[in-house]
Amino acid sequence: MSSLEKLLEKSVPELKHRFLELERPVPAGLLEALEGDPRHGAQELARKIREKRQKNRAEGQRLRNLLKFEVELWAQGHLHIAGVDEAGMAPLAGPVVAGAVILPQGYKLRGLDDSKKIIDEHKREELARQIKQDALCWATGRAEVEEIDTLNIYHAGLLAMRRAFEALSLKPDYVLVDARTIPECTVPQRGIIHGDALSLSIAAASIIAKTTRDALMVEFDRTYPGYALAEHKGYPTPKHCALLKALGATPIHRRSFNRVREVLGLLPVQEELFPAEAQASGDALLSGGVLLAGDAPLAEDPEGEEMP
Repeated sequence: MSSLEKLLEKSVPELKHRFLELERPVPAGLLEALEGDPRHGAQELARKIREKRQKNRAEGQRLRNLLKFEVELWAQGHLHIAGVDEAGMAPLAGPVVAGAVILPQGYKLRGLDDSKKIIDEHKREELARQIKQDALCWATGRAEVEEIDTLNIYHAGLLAMRRAFEALSLKPDYVLVDARTIPECTVPQRGIIHGDALSLSIAAASIIAKTTRDALMVEFDRTYPGYALAEHKGYPTPKHCALLKALGATPIHRRSFNRVREVLGLLPVQEELFPAEAQASGDALLSGGVLLAGDAPLAEDPEGEEMP
């Protein structure tokens, strides 16, 4: 009796466990045999295996596309490419945090994407753990609330990214940055608009930044109870704005943001958040580059709540 015949003698649940759950290699001819099997469950298993194969091929292609910038740089002799991104530009409370990651050449991790696209926080945390385990090195940097209020949020984000880059234990040959470039960076760099969705290295950095900042906000939730900081992480959701008005501002609320200033009875502050060269390159997030700080979010709320 051939090995294929022996497999076909097994029950459908056994075959499902082996080829779908354990993802064992599917022998040649098995799918065709299952499709011709009179058992409905066997035919359904064949369909699911083919569907999973298609998804795997699509995911592999997506990850290859995300390595486009890295592959070009590796071919030019840049061995250690760092991705850098920040998280926490829009919230009314807490620091802005940046992540920096150097991935191995040809690295692929199923599901790795821009952190804003990954709604499930447990999935983000799982990806962050795997990235930290696999990366050649990784680091985080942050700009505190006092620095945000002094510098403005745009320049505080740059400061956090510079700190993350400088904290890497391995000096990169090249740096890929989401949308901007890092001041005083000592190696060649490139800012990529929507880089967290176009570069695997930047996407990995966005995951590190997001999960690190989220963990900080969970800690702050214990220090400043009543604001549900662990739930919405200080983003200007309707719930957070209502709690802010009801309870007042904490020491971690950004006094340069107008929603916070309003609660404190302070006048609005108008800041030039984006330099002229950033506007010209399309880096400015609002037309004209001028924003009433805190009057509009700088990013979508990753927790899925509607932004006012």
